[in-house]
Amino acid sequence: MESTPAQDTQINSPVPPEPPSEEEISEPMYGGFSRFEIELEFVQSLANPLYLNHLASQQLLTQPAFVAYLAYLRYWSRPPYVKYLIYPGPTLRHLELLQQEAFRTNIISPDLTAQLAEAGMKAAVDWHRET
Repeated sequence: MESTPAQDTQINSPVPPEPPSEEEISEPMYGGFSRFEIELEFVQSLANPLYLNHLASQQLLTQPAFVAYLAYLRYWSRPPYVKYLIYPGPTLRHLELLQQEAFRTNIISPDLTAQLAEAGMKAAVDWHRET
């Protein structure tokens, strides 16, 4: 049987993707990656306060479609998805903060960005002391 190369398709389903299983071989690909992989990579990038500041500087956080996408990504806070997050604490905290219009407006501030970065570093140090 001859296989055909995977075709990129558009992400337009409001239903979260299922975590990949070993049997799934015909999953649609987007630039060579599964929808699950793309959304996981993006949601984890939200743990970085400098990236949040960048999104604000590009005015993405004021676009209704992007805000709706951030709301959609909240499924990562529930099983079985949360177990795939490398840094669930800051990722989910920032995802929740991004649901607030005031935060989306204020994250453009270098002071708030620095405050979030400092809080993240302090949490990491405290966690390492406890373990």
